Amino acid sequence: MSDPASGADGKAVRFAPRVDTSQIEDGHVLAPKFDADGLIVCMVTDVWSGEPLMVAYMNAEALAKTIETAQAWYYSRSRKALWRKGEESGHTQRVVEMRVDCDQDAIWIRVEQKGPGACHTGRKSCFYRSVRLKEPAGPATVLDFRDAEQLFDPHAVYKK
Repeated sequence: MSDPASGADGKAVRFAPRVDTSQIEDGHVLAPKFDADGLIVCMVTDVWSGEPLMVAYMNAEALAKTIETAQAWYYSRSRKALWRKGEESGHTQRVVEMRVDCDQDAIWIRVEQKGPGACHTGRKSCFYRSVRLKEPAGPATVLDFRDAEQLFDPHAVYKK
């Protein structure tokens, strides 16, 4: 095993080395493929409805803490910092199931969302707009709002 990452209790969670395609695609050990910045994309869906909530990134430490605590931890590319979902807002995510895709370069977690929403804009989901398909070419592609009601005031929740 290699790539130790410090978990929530300071213990090391170890990810397997990436040996060959068979081990990665059919093996029984987690061997995540982090990108050049040390990150892996994470798709987050609601465990009850299946609705997509958000997409975020994890570094090795965030992935290890998520595995150890069953709470969603992410890495902010803009702030260059580790963060636990809900640490400011109180809108936490309890991880019910975690999956990895076939080549282990993407994570999917099914969460129980605590609080009214996952989106920093005050909405339940970050996916509150749809793209019009098969529209004639125009100056810009049009977005339509779907399930876009603000469920909380982001300015009151986040201390930015």
